[in-house]
Amino acid sequence: MSKRQLSLNFFIYPDGHHEAAWRHKASTTDRILDVTYYQELAQRAEAHKFDAVFFADGPALADNVRYAQRFRLEPITVLTAIASATKRIGLIATASTTYTEPYNLARLFASLDHISGGRAGWNIVTTSSPQAAQNFGLPEHPPHNERYERAREYLDVITRLWDSWEDDALVNDPVSGIFADTSKIHTIDHIGKHFRVRGPLNVSRPPQGRPVYVQAGSSEDGRAFAARFAEAIFTAHQTLASAQEFYADIKRQARAFDRNPDKIKILPGISPFIASTQVEADRLQEEFNALIQPEFSLTQLRQMTGLDLTGFDLDSPFPRHLIDTNGAHGVASRFKLVVDIVDREKPTIRQLVQRLAGARGHWVIAGTPEKIADNIQTWFENGAADGFNVMPPFLPGGFDLFAKQVVPILRKRGLFRHDYTGRTLRDHYGLDRPASVFSRSIQAIA
Repeated sequence: MSKRQLSLNFFIYPDGHHEAAWRHKASTTDRILDVTYYQELAQRAEAHKFDAVFFADGPALADNVRYAQRFRLEPITVLTAIASATKRIGLIATASTTYTEPYNLARLFASLDHISGGRAGWNIVTTSSPQAAQNFGLPEHPPHNERYERAREYLDVITRLWDSWEDDALVNDPVSGIFADTSKIHTIDHIGKHFRVRGPLNVSRPPQGRPVYVQAGSSEDGRAFAARFAEAIFTAHQTLASAQEFYADIKRQARAFDRNPDKIKILPGISPFIASTQVEADRLQEEFNALIQPEFSLTQLRQMTGLDLTGFDLDSPFPRHLIDTNGAHGVASRFKLVVDIVDREKPTIRQLVQRLAGARGHWVIAGTPEKIADNIQTWFENGAADGFNVMPPFLPGGFDLFAKQVVPILRKRGLFRHDYTGRTLRDHYGLDRPASVFSRSIQAIA
């Protein structure tokens, strides 16, 4: 068996990742606010030994909710409920550094890590949605570079808060009457441009030391941030070559930050339509594409490119000449991805929105279980991925097809575990537990 093993996360999107999934007969729209639905999905993933379940989030209601399921439950709350229904699978929640405060978020994730026995992961985002600003009393959404500047300071603050209790600070000895060794509980006394935080945190250090740091931005700022801080990176690519370029760049930048690149998991998204034959898989994908609503799709495209194509003939060539490649765009990485598709494939508007409908720019592939497994193996063995964020186009059936038909092939090829070998998310990813910045050994080296 190969020593290097795939990491597989289950990215849970309420009805599935195809934008029209909620309209399909296989969907479970009536359960999207039922926490037992998410517990059952996580239990399925744990039964198949997935590394983690992952929930996206955003602090504003999308402006196209009229045409699709575009709201979701708060992920840390949901994952706490999932923690009580599972034992081993990792629990990754998205939270924004732009629209939360470090102390509150440190408490939430420390609590989740304690409750789950060390299974928490934090997907660090700066939030691309401009409408979030007015929900938090800001006159406008901060610019891209300012959001990343705040995020860097945020990471310093929240890391020190999680470290503010040394590992042996909690004594809990009724005989001596000592509950905590206060010499090992530290204020952080942070005064910076964006935050003033005294600390310490009012809960002991999490079982993992800190939750696993996950990041999902692929812009230039996002790449640099990920290479410096992230332990797992979620990313979107349409081609092997694009994924290889990103993979090599992140590993190179990590070395420049004096980090071990092997301790950073790069996990592209994959959204597979699976059937026993290629014809059946293509037909399944076509069923979903037939349910696309142009009003929704064109709104998505406008958010990615800044281009409003309302009123255009959907079967006409995409008007590449109208794209402003020098302008500012909400999701810089998605803008580049769309432009690359247009330049490479010369699609019609309808063909482009169908490509993006599958998983918002992530890799959509239709085929037999063997074809899906072959492609995963090719990316894994050729410098494009350390694993994948599995994004079923519909739920729960899309996940069941992958878990029951593709995963056994990966196992047979020695690419994926038969059972868990550890109990924490760090164990699953093969990551070290970090020492506290306040530990005596760290201070002695400094």
